[in-house]
Amino acid sequence: MSQLNDKQEQFCQNYVLSRNATKAAKAAGYSEASAYNQGHRLLQEERIKERLKELTNEMITNVDVISEIEKQYEVARNGGHGTTALKALELLSRVRGNNTDVEDKTAESLEADIIGIMQNLGFEQCYLLFEEAFPEQFADDVEDYEEEEDVQLLLTEELTSTTDTEAGSNDDT
Repeated sequence: MSQLNDKQEQFCQNYVLSRNATKAAKAAGYSEASAYNQGHRLLQEERIKERLKELTNEMITNVDVISEIEKQYEVARNGGHGTTALKALELLSRVRGNNTDVEDKTAESLEADIIGIMQNLGFEQCYLLFEEAFPEQFADDVEDYEEEEDVQLLLTEELTSTTDTEAGSNDDT
């Protein structure tokens, strides 16, 4: 097999990761105007096909995720693709365990978050979500209620009976 030039190798490296010929051609240094055509043309060449097959097999059997993301970061940064570079940094942060967005949540803080979300969604959307999450609880009751007001009444009754039951169980302790 004849050797690929640097642009062709870069194209192959990028194509294996993105599976987008136009993006891979741009990342490899082909002009914006010709990237679509160059990508299509390159995918037709036999030695490119062979190299892509090699790279795919290598990825499947011997992928080093961190170094691949680092390479993509360098390519994106050097190519002036700020959004792609930021995404690569975000992925590196997650892979390396530097995700500071995740915080330990208590049951109380989760409940407060859920209440806030429910208030933003509104009663009707919350009802639909409850119905989707607990279909067995709603199947028989919803058939009896056709009007929206009746459905709201049904949910209020369900919530009241659940709250009363929980309150009663707390009184016993």
